[in-house]
Amino acid sequence: MSDTILFPGTVAWSGENPGISLKEDAAGGFTTLASFFRVVLSPHGRGHALVLLLSPQEEAPPADRANVCYTDNEALARWLVADFVSHFGAWRGLPGLKGLQYRGLDGVETGGDAITAYSETVRAGETTVTLTWSGLGKPFCFALTPATSATGAHHMPTLFVGCERATVTVNGRDRPGAPIPREIAGQRISTAMLAFSETWIRA
Repeated sequence: MSDTILFPGTVAWSGENPGISLKEDAAGGFTTLASFFRVVLSPHGRGHALVLLLSPQEEAPPADRANVCYTDNEALARWLVADFVSHFGAWRGLPGLKGLQYRGLDGVETGGDAITAYSETVRAGETTVTLTWSGLGKPFCFALTPATSATGAHHMPTLFVGCERATVTVNGRDRPGAPIPREIAGQRISTAMLAFSETWIRA
């Protein structure tokens, strides 16, 4: 048992958190940010949440490009946004999070094999949002320390799969932009990735 790694602290939540961040210009701001959660354990129970910013730099954009969180567990979603999403690098300090609307979702459907391609489709009333990842890379597993995690307070072991291409489609229309290169844990991926077996542990 000497090789066992036991993370100290309290498990905050565990599940999946794939994301897509798109830019039209690598030097400019993001055109669309999407963070999808499938939580299997948390103080607020299980649930899904898609945090979708169609207007990241606007607190009160027009209805056709509103910033919305679609969820089947609003208490969980609000906690995730307040304590985690708001600390993610691309999301930190964005006006779009301040005016975030919360709407119930009707269903979530997963597609693909997570080897060559993957998708998550969220349906809420008359709105259908599909996130797709393709050109998937080799899976790798790592653990961030509290000092290096987004919150600065949690261990975060997880499995990532990088991808070359990704789209965010809202009611059949693709959002503008593409993922840009990034690096994490010494691996070169992009701002669109799959994150499975993700657990946040309060140190």
